[in-house]
Amino acid sequence: MLQDAVSRGIAGAGLDVVQYGLASTPAMFNSTLTEDDAFFCPVDGAIMITASHLPYNRNGLKFFTNAGGLGKPDIKDILERAVHIYKKFMVEGLTNSEKQTSTSIKRVDYMSVYTSDLVKAVRRAAGDIEKPLEGFHIVVDAGNGAGGFFAAKVLEPLGAKTSGSQFLEPDGMFPNHIPNPEDKTAMKAIIQAVLDNKADLGIIFDTDVDRSAAVDSTGCELNRNRLIALMSAIVLEEHPGTTIVTDSVTSDGLTTFIEKKLGGKHHRFKRGYKNVIDEAIRLNPIGEESHLAIETSGHGALKENHWLDDGAYLMVKLLNKLASARAAGRGGGSKVLTDLVDGLEEPGFAVELRLKIDQNHSDLKGGSFRDYGEAVLKHLENCVDSDPKLQKAPVNYEGVRVSGSGGWFLLRLSLHDPVLPLNFEAPSREDAVKLGLAVAAATKEFPALDTSALDKFVQAF
Repeated sequence: MLQDAVSRGIAGAGLDVVQYGLASTPAMFNSTLTEDDAFFCPVDGAIMITASHLPYNRNGLKFFTNAGGLGKPDIKDILERAVHIYKKFMVEGLTNSEKQTSTSIKRVDYMSVYTSDLVKAVRRAAGDIEKPLEGFHIVVDAGNGAGGFFAAKVLEPLGAKTSGSQFLEPDGMFPNHIPNPEDKTAMKAIIQAVLDNKADLGIIFDTDVDRSAAVDSTGCELNRNRLIALMSAIVLEEHPGTTIVTDSVTSDGLTTFIEKKLGGKHHRFKRGYKNVIDEAIRLNPIGEESHLAIETSGHGALKENHWLDDGAYLMVKLLNKLASARAAGRGGGSKVLTDLVDGLEEPGFAVELRLKIDQNHSDLKGGSFRDYGEAVLKHLENCVDSDPKLQKAPVNYEGVRVSGSGGWFLLRLSLHDPVLPLNFEAPSREDAVKLGLAVAAATKEFPALDTSALDKFVQAF
């Protein structure tokens, strides 16, 4: 229904429409770059209809040109134009657009082009071997999203065995688990699939395949900080000394790993994959080389891939390491990958709490939740300055990040919601509680802030 409505609108404006059917978000952007007349590429623009891992009633549109995904200013402009057009809309115009739609729509299987490019990339990395993954057993969990193609269209042509792959058929009700590499149930499902099938590697995607994660043959998760460490190791082999841009909730251990072991530079920026990617793009022309922008959520973009956050391409980079190691006579299965993150310091305890702002509370005094949240952060910052046991991060782009008790916490304002996410990492829960007590003492001054999750955390120990 949404696809038809979008198609009618575009056709009604006098433009040609090409429908791809089921596709991934990265493929839609890729179609603006592909040069292939048989598939009407490159297209001038592409639109992805998806709710990502959210419920089916939360579908929206993602817009792309060959310069990348449109940002907030572009979307605002589109919405303002849409309101103006709608005011002048007439039934006759709808009838005409339906007639134009019937003659201007073409349908092609663009995913066959996209997947072919992924296959070629792995073959290239292995020295143009036709089946460089022959002998590997790799299982895929698509979570009933759009990523099921990866097993049959990418891995199998490369020679990999994919038996045991699961939830490959699209189903927007997500009957098995939410397709989200950050979801504990989803990660448990792919771990179990790897262990049950004695597979070399497991791969999991989110709904529209712009995020991904992996699991090694022992069931060890390669997501969040580990995935960033792994991708950093791969990229820094190719581009020594480059800057790795990440979101704000990455660990101190990751910084040490990137800078001390790998010889790169860690630029910890803000949450939001678009923020991270845009920052990496910004750094390059001002003299700071960056080849990787990656978020703990599993969004990762490489300069070599037009700064597209493509979960499938991230996994191709892992497959390249497996294939090239095999071609060079080095075995070991997924150990080739896990060896790359050897030495990454990981916290003994980590947790995220969410402190909600009651927008109807009188303490807001008619102001916005964003203003209230900023006031909370400013007060916390002042409290930290007066506590000799705590140290603010010398460089920080989002919220208040503080070290102490061998760990750290970050309190920041959500990008979209009236929420202050609070992250802790520490050697132990006891150490994290010490940090939590400092936050609790500062936030008690704000009655519109629901600190029940924090109170429960510090009292439970």
